[in-house]
Amino acid sequence: MDPSLAIDFEALFSLSPNPYILLDGSLTIVGMNEAYLEATIRTREELIGRGIFEAFPSEPGSESRELLEASFARVISTRERDELALIRYDIRGDDGAMERRYWSATHTPFLGPGGEVAFILQHTVDVTELHGLRKLRDERHLVSRARAVQARNRDLAAESQRIKAMFDQAPGFIAIVDGPDHVFRIANKAYRRLTGQRVIIGRTVAEALPEMVDQGLVALLDEVYRTGEPYIGRGVRVAFAGLEEGLLEHRHLDFIFQPIFDDDGRVSQIFVQGQDVTEEVAALERQQLLIDELNHRVKNTLAIVQSLATQSFRDLDSSGAAREVFDARLRALALAHDVLTERSWQPAELDATVRGTLSAALGEAMDRVSAAGPKVLLTPQTSVSMALALHELATNAVKYGALSRGEGGIDLTWYIEDDGGRERLVLKWTESGGPRVAPPERRGFGMRLIERTFLADQGVSLLDFDPAGLRCRISLVLPKTEDLP
Repeated sequence: MDPSLAIDFEALFSLSPNPYILLDGSLTIVGMNEAYLEATIRTREELIGRGIFEAFPSEPGSESRELLEASFARVISTRERDELALIRYDIRGDDGAMERRYWSATHTPFLGPGGEVAFILQHTVDVTELHGLRKLRDERHLVSRARAVQARNRDLAAESQRIKAMFDQAPGFIAIVDGPDHVFRIANKAYRRLTGQRVIIGRTVAEALPEMVDQGLVALLDEVYRTGEPYIGRGVRVAFAGLEEGLLEHRHLDFIFQPIFDDDGRVSQIFVQGQDVTEEVAALERQQLLIDELNHRVKNTLAIVQSLATQSFRDLDSSGAAREVFDARLRALALAHDVLTERSWQPAELDATVRGTLSAALGEAMDRVSAAGPKVLLTPQTSVSMALALHELATNAVKYGALSRGEGGIDLTWYIEDDGGRERLVLKWTESGGPRVAPPERRGFGMRLIERTFLADQGVSLLDFDPAGLRCRISLVLPKTEDLP
């Protein structure tokens, strides 16, 4: 017997009038009290060091043997107490003949430092005279009821085993810590794997996982225990001690510390549950790296295009007007790209696109623009189209429209309307206070861009050359929320 697991059995139970016997994990008898020897008509020398079924033989496969073996097996597998309400188990009497006896028994496990069952304490009561062989008329009824109770207990034990198996095989890590010191009571396979298969049951978090102290996780447990408020962590970087001295393994975890309350409403335990999201975080980091690289290359490409345009326009455009228009459109495209870059090419808010584009195109004249509307998210493609269209409207207003005069202004509004169960964005551009407006004699590139750029979004752009000021109405179907990337 492992000296570290030694129990002073005789000192604990020698004076008890109740029969007790102590078995080790292999079901070998290692101790008993005097009451047990009297009840079983045995001596200590006959029992010590012998297996329970060797000391008290019975036919293999008999109902009595199977009931007792099953009870011991449940204790070893569940590490919880098991009871036999009534079991017939015959023993040898004083004359050497086998006597029919009925017993009730309770089997209580004692766990070793690794959480295994080191000992089983059997509390045995001879109920033969009370319930068995008193020749009472209700013997059969009693036995039937006892068997029914045992059957229910077996069903409950089986259900408990199923629940424990589900708990242990859950894909996420789960543990329960007890009391203000956070002593581990339960931990499933995923949790034990996460913590390097260390022995943690029965130890405090600080003892079992000392690296958690400096990382503030024990302090978080303290706070949850004190306040009764759960704590939720998202993608938290946690370092676990490795097998080699001083080596730490970093993981990213989503987790919750959920308080468990007793009947008095006080926190008694904390339920720890979560997922290891290290691979997901790494994938997101790789994706962000690729997006950053793409953004860098796109900006380089725009710079190359601008350089090529400068060289190409040098001989074709002596006044520089055409190149200036081209450069302005290229800047509008770059600005739309910057807005999307800030959101990692996720849907961009219309308000940000509007204000960014108009501020770049109008400069100080931006204070003569009134822009308002609800929050609307546009896909990256639509955001680029909107930036180019607004740039054309803004530069036209500066050169020929409302902003070419000091008293002119622009009113820009947008709203959402229903379009047969889908949402449609309507944006209205209205100029006022500028020179009298007349339809152009020819349709230039800017006009064609405004009218055609939203066709992919089932959009329509209408230009109205009202003498009082240019009006533009842009209407397009918005994607459903679940369709947004």
